[in-house]
Amino acid sequence: MAFFLVLLSGAIALVVIGAIVDGMPYLLSIGVLLLIAAVLYLLVGSVSRSRRRPAH
Repeated sequence: MAFFLVLLSGAIALVVIGAIVDGMPYLLSIGVLLLIAAVLYLLVGSVSRSRRRPAH
């Protein structure tokens, strides 16, 4: 969960910096990609946790 929060905070920071600072749209795109990666990481983790439960 800590890794997800680090990814999420880094993505938000890059999106904000890329949106505010003129001439740095690459930071905005990297932030969006990092945000997508964080959400996918959270989804994969939740799916793998639900599959680990034994089916009795």
